[in-house]
Amino acid sequence: MGMIIGSCAVELMIYESNSLKEKRHVIKSIIGRIQAKFNVSIAEVGFNDIWNKSEIGFVCVTNDTAHANSVISKVLNYIDRDSRIEILNTCVEIL
Repeated sequence: MGMIIGSCAVELMIYESNSLKEKRHVIKSIIGRIQAKFNVSIAEVGFNDIWNKSEIGFVCVTNDTAHANSVISKVLNYIDRDSRIEILNTCVEIL
């Protein structure tokens, strides 16, 4: 097998946010915890100027499609357990 790239874009509703500053605090917290727990590259990629909505994107590089799917599922489950936010939409691609 060759290089497999698993990517996921996640659209989020942020409940504990009444300003862009509060939004940044929540998103930075989530991104930091995901980076520490999972071996993925992650960043906020959309809705930057909307205080109660965000889109984050993350990718993992591996040599196994099943591993890429597993990592993406684990990260999504981790995000879903955070009571400050709700997943509105996801877009997963395996390349």
